[in-house]
Amino acid sequence: MITIQFVTVPGCHECAKAKKIFEELKPQYPEMQITEIDVTSPEGMTLVQKYGIFSSPGIIVNGELFSTGALKKDEFIKKLDELRK
Repeated sequence: MITIQFVTVPGCHECAKAKKIFEELKPQYPEMQITEIDVTSPEGMTLVQKYGIFSSPGIIVNGELFSTGALKKDEFIKKLDELRK
């Protein structure tokens, strides 16, 4: 299982783009478990402090900060492939 915590801000353009990428890749990576967390929620605020997320979205993969801001699809696919091995 690959767990992804997707820390979002309401109305965030880059968050919407990342969500589209997740939806696109989900059929190829059925083991990907995505939890969307609003940055303004208590859990979201905790994650922002813990991982130092300063731009949206924050993407945490298996408990490790993967990216903040615009998600690069090719780098994300590379990470998923590495986790599959």
